[in-house]
Amino acid sequence: QVQLVESGGGLVQPGGSLRLSCAASRSNLRFIAMAWYRQAPGKQRELVAIISSSSSTNYADSVKGRFTISRDNAKNTVYLQMNSLKPEDTAVYVCYANLSWRDYWGQGTQVTVSS
Repeated sequence: QVQLVESGGGLVQPGGSLRLSCAASRSNLRFIAMAWYRQAPGKQRELVAIISSSSSTNYADSVKGRFTISRDNAKNTVYLQMNSLKPEDTAVYVCYANLSWRDYWGQGTQVTVSS
C-alpha cells in the first residue's frame, strides 16, 4: 500500500507564499506523474499543476507565473511553491501520483489566504 503524505498548508495573508510537499511512502516505484489538485467549497476539483517523468510541467491558467511544481527524482516527492497568493487560492490542496501505472491520492491539506 502506498500513501501520499502532504505537508505545508496553512493560513497566509494575500501576497504571501507557501510551499506544499507530498511524499510517497515508497520510493521504489516508477514515477509516471505527480500533481496537485485543489477543491474550494462549492466548487469542483481542479488540476493546479502536474509534472511528468520527463519533468515537463503544466499549470492551470489561474496559477501560471505564481506557482511552481518540482520533484525529487529519488524520493517520489513533489513540491508546489505558491507565491503571490490570492484569496481565491483558498482550497483544500490534494496530491495525486501515478506510480508504476497506479493512481494514488493524498488526504489533502488546507490552504487559506486571508487577511
